[in-house]
Amino acid sequence: MIAKIAKYPISVLLGSLLLISCSKQADEVVVYVSEDQIFSEPILKDFEKETGIKIKAIYDTEEAKSTGAMNRLISEKDNPQADVYWANEPIRAEVLKQRGISAPYFSPNAVGIPDIFKEPEGYWTGFSARARILVVHKGIKEKPLSIHAYTEPRWKGKAVITNPLFGTTTDQMAALFTIWGDDRAKRFMEDMKKNEVKISTNNGESADLVASGEFDFSLVDSDDVINRIRQGKPVEMVYPDQGKGDIGCLIVPNAAVLIKGAPHPDNAKKLIDYLLSKETERKLALADCAQIPLHPGVEPPSEVKSIEQIKTMNIDYAKVARKLQAIQPFLKNWVGY
Repeated sequence: MIAKIAKYPISVLLGSLLLISCSKQADEVVVYVSEDQIFSEPILKDFEKETGIKIKAIYDTEEAKSTGAMNRLISEKDNPQADVYWANEPIRAEVLKQRGISAPYFSPNAVGIPDIFKEPEGYWTGFSARARILVVHKGIKEKPLSIHAYTEPRWKGKAVITNPLFGTTTDQMAALFTIWGDDRAKRFMEDMKKNEVKISTNNGESADLVASGEFDFSLVDSDDVINRIRQGKPVEMVYPDQGKGDIGCLIVPNAAVLIKGAPHPDNAKKLIDYLLSKETERKLALADCAQIPLHPGVEPPSEVKSIEQIKTMNIDYAKVARKLQAIQPFLKNWVGY
């Protein structure tokens, strides 16, 4: 009798510990993040507070921006550790789909987001975007209105562009190759070189070179310009190629991705729903990153146009992702690597 009594509490204790362990595991979600931590972390902390689900976040470093998280997900393909990938642009989300690392999920909160910013089979969904715009020095009377200004004689030696091997400038070039075809896009880039375009290390440096008056304009992300406008720098933004027959402005949304074989799939879907909500877009619009909401009815930052007011580049992000990888040798040769 004594032996039975002794065993009973031990079994209950072990069972309780197992339940606690399972409960703890069930109440968490692991997310890899390439959006800047200063902007993404507050959103994730709000999710924790509102749902009680513990967030375990792995953030990309500045040095490995975007590629670090993607490469980690690729290396973990056969033993997934992450539930969700918060990408700061959709091209790498497309690479994950093409490599069989992501899984489809149609969030109810994706309703209202334009179809162009959603992967048709649900492998990623875009939200809160940046626009690829021209930052122009205020002292320039006749503003450039198109990316073709890079090849026009009047701007010879007066324009700067970020190294096209990195970041959203790579996306931009891949998009042009997709729309124009290889021959025309290569001619455009060679004509830029003949026009003595300056190559900078990143979008921030490009914007600063224009703000200082050293160069007249550059192609950067909308948040780079807004930040300098708020600092009182003498710059303004121009949405390129907005006329009839023009290709439009490239939009670079964030992307929410469900990982195939996610350890916590239910919580992963809850987090994706949260990221795709109007409230999250509202918060990212009001933050210093000043991102453009993709949901109708959510006010954009005061300095930018709403997504409905912008003539956007009509692209297939899957094709851009494949082209981005294909043109790497040409881009390296163009830069001089």
